Amino acid sequence: MNESKLVYECMQILGKHGAIFRTNAGQFYTKSGQTVSGLPKGFTDLLFIRRDGIACFIECKTGKNKTSPAQEHFIKRMQTLGCIARTAYTAEQAAQLCGIIIN
Repeated sequence: MNESKLVYECMQILGKHGAIFRTNAGQFYTKSGQTVSGLPKGFTDLLFIRRDGIACFIECKTGKNKTSPAQEHFIKRMQTLGCIARTAYTAEQAAQLCGIIIN
């Protein structure tokens, strides 16, 4: 499974239990070549807001892929702010990290 498919699966599961957002960090280019800045480098793949208002930041990885130093820094920063922030290797793990019980 590739990371895009994992992100999609996480969105499908988490979307039933709160608000889920797919995020894009870094710089992007419009069709005309204009540079647009997105979210900060290291921002997680997903931002999930639970029904109780708790923010969960999920970085999706597959196989032996690891988080980058910028991603690790972002995750630690969000944790210090009281958010749930972790790396998930499966959609079920992402749900569990967010405190969602899947039957």
